[in-house]
Amino acid sequence: MTLSRRALLSASLALPLAMPALRRAAADPVARLALLHMNDFHSKHEGTDAGSASCRIDKPCLGGSARLAGAMAMRRREAAADGRAVLQLDGGDQFMGSLFYTAHKGRAESAVQRVIGTEAMTIGNHEFDNGPAVLADYAKSLAFPLLSANLDFSGEPLLTGLVKPFTVMERGGARIGIIGVTTETTPQLSSPGPTVKFNSAAEAVERNIAALRAERPTTIIVLSHLGFAEDQKLAAAVPGIDVIVGAHSHTLLANGLAGAESPHPTLVDSPDRAVRIVQAACYGRYLGRLDLDLTDQGRVAAHGGEMREITPDIAPDERVAAIVAEYAAPLESWRRRPVGTLAEALSLQGCREGECAIGNLMAEAMLAAEPTAEVAVTNGGGLRAGLPAGTVTWGDVLTVLPFSNTLASLTIRGGALREALENGLSKVGENAGRFPQVAGLRFTFDAAAPAGQRVRDVQVRLDGRFVPLDPDRAYRVVTNNFMRRGGDGYVSFQKDALEAYDAGPALEDTLVKYMETHPNGSWAPDGRVARSS
Repeated sequence: MTLSRRALLSASLALPLAMPALRRAAADPVARLALLHMNDFHSKHEGTDAGSASCRIDKPCLGGSARLAGAMAMRRREAAADGRAVLQLDGGDQFMGSLFYTAHKGRAESAVQRVIGTEAMTIGNHEFDNGPAVLADYAKSLAFPLLSANLDFSGEPLLTGLVKPFTVMERGGARIGIIGVTTETTPQLSSPGPTVKFNSAAEAVERNIAALRAERPTTIIVLSHLGFAEDQKLAAAVPGIDVIVGAHSHTLLANGLAGAESPHPTLVDSPDRAVRIVQAACYGRYLGRLDLDLTDQGRVAAHGGEMREITPDIAPDERVAAIVAEYAAPLESWRRRPVGTLAEALSLQGCREGECAIGNLMAEAMLAAEPTAEVAVTNGGGLRAGLPAGTVTWGDVLTVLPFSNTLASLTIRGGALREALENGLSKVGENAGRFPQVAGLRFTFDAAAPAGQRVRDVQVRLDGRFVPLDPDRAYRVVTNNFMRRGGDGYVSFQKDALEAYDAGPALEDTLVKYMETHPNGSWAPDGRVARSS
């Protein structure tokens, strides 16, 4: 029986790099590489619990910079013992997600990266959350290249010369070309400003592969902040890619780990070779190792490796622990202040696919803060952590809401409001942040219907009872300023607003005030968002 290339490659997923002779018959490897990869750290220096809430002393803590650094050192030692050269890459979105970023704007992330040995990173969309100036300061502090081949900085002097399309590294006798790409939807997700241009990622990759291979044989790694679905499309469409180190969708690609969406690596056939795709979920809770045997032409002859969860048993790196403590010191008095209590923890899980308790809490807080509003709509992706049971502190709230967004209000016709809901449901199943969490409104949707046709029944609570949404009636809606200006694809909140005001109170103040005045509230899912059968 003759095995196909796909069957042979798939069979290798569970095997170490002592590959069968059949796999090695085509070409003997001349270089042996161990690729360490992480992505979407989001400033979680102190780790998180299993629900992505802030780490507590009385609960097992996953991830954290010091443990992640300890795991990296361990992996480096293991690779050296296996005779493998190491290359350590970061898929981007170091920024935004905790008080460390809110207070220090990338300085804590840079300090840790210099110690742990990051060798290249692509720009994620969240690196633009505070505009080009903050990103420029961060880029100047790094000891490694910051990459993005599809961004044009020619009109932004603050970033000119600070970002490269690719970098070339020699490892174990192999020439490795690393091309960075950033999601083209960043202007809708973040705040890059009008001067940074976002071009086609696929065209940029194809162009730079040609430039790299024109010199001599090169193994091509795409360091991608596009998301798993887009990575698969890129792999299938563009010839010449050997490996994609992914990010952005927070996807766990692993073998035998709970919550994994696909194997590590996931294999996709391109026009001329099999492409290996890896991604390590998010928040520093996992570290990937992809082992590669490379031929003299830069092709992958065999692969192995695994994804490792960063669990409490991993010894922390003392140098990194000291850095985290230094940057944490100014935050302590602020984040220890209690703001309320919860009988049960509110997990972040499911907020990008359906109704969730923390989404209900946030939407109800927003609706209560705007007396004239009838409906609240907020994006699940705007919530960046869960809340713990028991005492909730300012630090917990700021970890949930790290973006410094403000309450925004607008008047909008029912038809445009329905269009906004359709946008929020347009990427169900893709872990997109636009999923609508609502208050004062309930609806059903069909996830299997085409995007733009998923909303079914919509009702608005008026005078204490729910009535069908009137497409011609004007409704007063409260949201956040990011969405009101068209972020996450909510363009109807921008173009169809009859009147709007973006400079309301900060969302964190809104949430704290609501928790203080509703100490015994329950926000368990109540069916306000339901999937139709």
